[in-house]
Amino acid sequence: MSATGGGTGGGTSWTPPLRIRRAPRWNEQRPTWREAKPALIADALARAAARPSGNWFVVGASRDVAAGRPYGRTVAGVEVVLWRAEDGGLRAGPGACPHLGAPLRDGRVVCGTLLCHWHGLALDGRPSAGWEPFPAHDDGVLVWVRLDGAGGGEPLERPAVPERPAPGGAVDAVFTAVGRCEPRDVVANRLDPWHGSWFHPYSFVDLRVVDAPREDGRDAFSVEVAFRVAGRLVVPVRAEFTAPGPRTVVMRITGGEGAGSVVETHATPLTAPGSPRPRTAVVEAVVAASDRRGFALARAAAPLLRPVVRRAAGRLWRDDLAYAERLRALRDAGRLPG
Repeated sequence: MSATGGGTGGGTSWTPPLRIRRAPRWNEQRPTWREAKPALIADALARAAARPSGNWFVVGASRDVAAGRPYGRTVAGVEVVLWRAEDGGLRAGPGACPHLGAPLRDGRVVCGTLLCHWHGLALDGRPSAGWEPFPAHDDGVLVWVRLDGAGGGEPLERPAVPERPAPGGAVDAVFTAVGRCEPRDVVANRLDPWHGSWFHPYSFVDLRVVDAPREDGRDAFSVEVAFRVAGRLVVPVRAEFTAPGPRTVVMRITGGEGAGSVVETHATPLTAPGSPRPRTAVVEAVVAASDRRGFALARAAAPLLRPVVRRAAGRLWRDDLAYAERLRALRDAGRLPG
């Protein structure tokens, strides 16, 4: 299927995805602090922040916005409501009813029309009674909303959705968590791959950064790492981290089991810019693919696999949000190194 020769067709030899690897004790790992230069991470973060977002923000999973009921979220201090039209299309706009300010997320959707539960004001997604819709986009995994006032940049017609495996051959799962930090703290965490085996020894073994952003314009981190399955059983892969926008980091498997699979980490501010108590939602989409015969069973069992993937992401983000929150606290205190 990939660099491991894990495919099943032609004369390609079958390679089992699991390896047995004796990991060093935690305190016997090779230190990575000399390589994880604060200036290198800060420069990568600054380049990401300078890339256009088109004022698009990830709101949540496509599955979160189900037919027949509204879905509410505050993004950058703006109350937003989303729902499905009768044809399944996505609708979005301000989350407060223009009549007396009722929370539209608590309303009802009838035949694709959102009805306010206070006085029955009906919204079909078009401008009405002073209510103006927001541009919205459903990419099949995540839903996005464009907030030009909060984004502050040049608006784009569509968000820059990262390239993913074809939907028919992939399994996707979306995890969401909230931290007391800013989006840049979440992005900075992801642009520090060197912390993997030290900070997450339960998930990663022998993580090695083999390439970092260079002056020739290649702006990516390449790593070799083994994902721990159980005990000494691991799955070794090569992966690449890139930041295509100011609030997004993409990890793509480039070699080994599941090549082409991606993990998209989107950092969505919940509080308004400049808030003294910032809060950020981490919306992480895992889109996994493989051409192994057994993966067809995984696709069939996707509803059972998604909670497993979310639990694994939750364990990692329990730690990584603590990292991001620490960055924010040090920055606020004027004690952030580098």
